[in-house]
Amino acid sequence: MHPTMAGPSNRAKILKIWYQLVVNNFLAVVAVAFLAAMLRSAWPISSSDLVARLHGLRPVHVLGVMILAAAVAKLRRMRRPRDVYLVEYGCFRPKACFRAPFATCLEHVRLLPYVVHEEDVVWGMRLLQRSGLGEETCVPYAYHYVPPDRSLAASREETELVIFSAVDDVFTRTSVTPADIDVVIVNCSIFTPTPVFVDMVVNRYRLRADVKTVNLSGMGCSAALVSVGLARNLLQVAPHGTHVLIVSTEILSSQYYFGTEREMLLPNCLFRMGAAAMIMSNSGERARFRLGRTARTVTAAQDASYRCVFQEEDGEGHTGICLSKDLVATAGQALKSNIVTFGPLVLPASEQLLVALSVLKRKLLSGRAKVRLYRPDFRTAFEHFCIHAGGRGVIDEVQRGLGLSDEDVEASRMALHRFGNTSSSSVVYELAYIEAKGRMRKGDRVWMISFGAGFDCNSVAWECVKPAADADGPWAECIHRYPVRLPQIIKEI
Repeated sequence: MHPTMAGPSNRAKILKIWYQLVVNNFLAVVAVAFLAAMLRSAWPISSSDLVARLHGLRPVHVLGVMILAAAVAKLRRMRRPRDVYLVEYGCFRPKACFRAPFATCLEHVRLLPYVVHEEDVVWGMRLLQRSGLGEETCVPYAYHYVPPDRSLAASREETELVIFSAVDDVFTRTSVTPADIDVVIVNCSIFTPTPVFVDMVVNRYRLRADVKTVNLSGMGCSAALVSVGLARNLLQVAPHGTHVLIVSTEILSSQYYFGTEREMLLPNCLFRMGAAAMIMSNSGERARFRLGRTARTVTAAQDASYRCVFQEEDGEGHTGICLSKDLVATAGQALKSNIVTFGPLVLPASEQLLVALSVLKRKLLSGRAKVRLYRPDFRTAFEHFCIHAGGRGVIDEVQRGLGLSDEDVEASRMALHRFGNTSSSSVVYELAYIEAKGRMRKGDRVWMISFGAGFDCNSVAWECVKPAADADGPWAECIHRYPVRLPQIIKEI
């Protein structure tokens, strides 16, 4: 770059750094100035006079001040919400036998008796090639049959495989044992058998008789972060040292769609098997992340949002999940509403001041000039972003809306490429990617964003307490091959 072009840019960056430094530390600057003024006005007092005045204080007054200070500190600690931590997490690692490369998908579709139109087959392949999914994504055993097996036995088999593998992984990675678990929360949207998933976990790991259990369903891809919010509420009022086990998954075997409606065929193409387990606690003794702010926005009051992800029957009676064509736009609007709540909780004062000034400018110039609101830079609040890998379009929309770089959304794109849309567990696979790459540092902040049926948007902030000691996890065997270059999309599907 030419020196004359680089100069103004560098000066602007330096000016912005000084602006952030002053505004974000405004109270400290004012306190230092006030203290300096006080010292200057009291400067004529000698040290002997100061000591004499202190000796002149009555002991009862000193004791009263100390008791008052202790009471104020105690009251502040009592009113402050108890810190909640992520002790460890683990993910299901699919074996190569579950792979579903594009050629296999094409062959199976051609063998299915109900697919009669060649244009539908071409559409499906174009969708796969442009979806952001790679050739190593995995589907359950049931999908490898022709036709796919939607039986209860197949769904139970997949459930036990993915859930128990994820829970085994998290227990292997921490010193917490099944006997230490006080609460279990399991979420899965579509498949809910009897006994429910949470009872499967209690039975498999022989958890205590007094363990508290919660089973969540129907919340879609946002259920993992909804479970985190529920765990936080429980841990903030639970005794110190309480442990909560969260398991997030989506069982595919029972939800394969046998019809020909394209909006209902999308889940067949995009969703892949996966599961994640997290252990949370209100004790930071063995913690790796500290839970920060959370925000949940529900837009179900609007009919278009409510029906955006909808389970229904098609004209021929086949049950499936219909993904609206307005899904990406709905996600963008839900994210904007969520930012209105989440932004003031996490953004530094420098960014909030710029937003406030742009709003004031728009009101003052209303009707005379078109003023664009300032888009806050969330990279001043977070070092890492885990955006739900719901599809290439969803990630693109969030990236544009937040003004993020390709590096900021790398974890989301690579998780989509390697594992596909694993529903609510996708954000945990993305966190594992960041750690496997060795990019996580102590004190780094992470923003998890997920979208779910309803339609809702969830945001969760984490602060790293202790980075992973190694890259062991779902990326252990392939992290050296990532990131990969994704093909560009030229035409719409």
